[in-house]
Amino acid sequence: MAKSKTVFFCTVCGNETPKWQGRCPACGAWNTLEEHVQKPSSPSPAARSSSLGASRSPKKLSQIDAGGEIRFSTGLGELDRVLGGGAVSGSLVLVGGAPGIGKSTLLLQICTRLCQERRVLYVSGEESESQLKLRAARLKVEPENLYILSETRLSDILEAVEELKPDILIVDSIQTLCSEENDSAPGSVSQVKDCTMALMHLSKNQGVTVFVVGHINKDGNIAGPKVLEHMVDCVLYFEGDANTSYRLLRAAKNRFGSTNEIGVFEMLDDGLTEVPNPSQMLLSGRPEGASGTCVACVMEGTRPVLAEVQVLVAKTALNVPRRTADGFDFNRAVLLLAVAERRGGMKLSALDAYINVIGGLRLDEPGADLPVILAAASSYRDQPIDHGLAAIGEVGLTGEVRAVAHLNQRLAEAARLGFTKCVIPRGGGEKLEIPKGMTVYRVRNIREAIETVLA
Repeated sequence: MAKSKTVFFCTVCGNETPKWQGRCPACGAWNTLEEHVQKPSSPSPAARSSSLGASRSPKKLSQIDAGGEIRFSTGLGELDRVLGGGAVSGSLVLVGGAPGIGKSTLLLQICTRLCQERRVLYVSGEESESQLKLRAARLKVEPENLYILSETRLSDILEAVEELKPDILIVDSIQTLCSEENDSAPGSVSQVKDCTMALMHLSKNQGVTVFVVGHINKDGNIAGPKVLEHMVDCVLYFEGDANTSYRLLRAAKNRFGSTNEIGVFEMLDDGLTEVPNPSQMLLSGRPEGASGTCVACVMEGTRPVLAEVQVLVAKTALNVPRRTADGFDFNRAVLLLAVAERRGGMKLSALDAYINVIGGLRLDEPGADLPVILAAASSYRDQPIDHGLAAIGEVGLTGEVRAVAHLNQRLAEAARLGFTKCVIPRGGGEKLEIPKGMTVYRVRNIREAIETVLA
């Protein structure tokens, strides 16, 4: 008779070890290993019906009929953009985010468009059917082909899917589901892993598109094992400041499209609305005549986005100056400040430096290096930069300004939003097309850029 097997999963990286340790040997995190008992019991009929099927013989790649990638629109253009052009039939999509950020609202709103051609089953383990009815009425979501089920037991959900045969299944949330074959509490490592695996088998075997809501913990990671992200086809993160109405949706993983695209939404009283022009939103309320601010133009997937970068340098009262970066990589910020001091002639080693990207956007692209340098120089000299000027360029350790990709698209977006001046690298392989009415300054290094902008 087979015996139960006990393993331990790391909730940060998903690494599996046969015994408990204080520190994960894979990622080095402390106190993140949780116990998971694997029982040899046979699967239930509902679980067997959701498996990938019986044993199959291997086939040659040339003999497999792909059947084509079937995409369909969700009704929200920003969500379709992040998904790579729309949702894919038979895919498993994980939507993560902080509590109250709008995950359930987003998935309930797309039911209006999806139910026009498809049958949708919305399973909620957190709200009753009457509560869902009230929320749907507030969001003005009342389609005919939307079915509601308030259930937490995995077997009952799989049986409902087998009976209803929906085209789309929405599960809110994965932390509330529980399998009767697992003795762990709902939301534990083993429960989340087993339930997600069953839903993955369901989507691949029956072609049902599954959207799963996953909560995040205090560290910003999806609660439960990290293997949850490896099992799904697409991982979407809903981000936003609780004090603002804007929300950013980005893909951390996408097997059917790019992970660089972002979608921008605004949370209103009647639900989420799309923001088709995020640059205008991010630049709203820019101060005029203030030092320490510069506009950057970065590429988020295929879309150029303009954002305001602010830098404040002030005399320090500490032995070691303080460095803070919000919306910008901290290590990259420290590197750029060192380059600005060594190559740009600014004595920043005795000053505190605070870097902030307005609007909640995170700039991870090298094209934002030059705006950070120019904003720091503006704050250091207490001299404002022209309100109609934007900057684009990567900065190297020797202070040189290097070329970036898609320069023509960035310039066109800056000109469309009314910018008349732009500082760009002198080098670059692509043929430059300068928009009408825009003056372009091509610079070799940061010292030349600073003198051009703050002359």
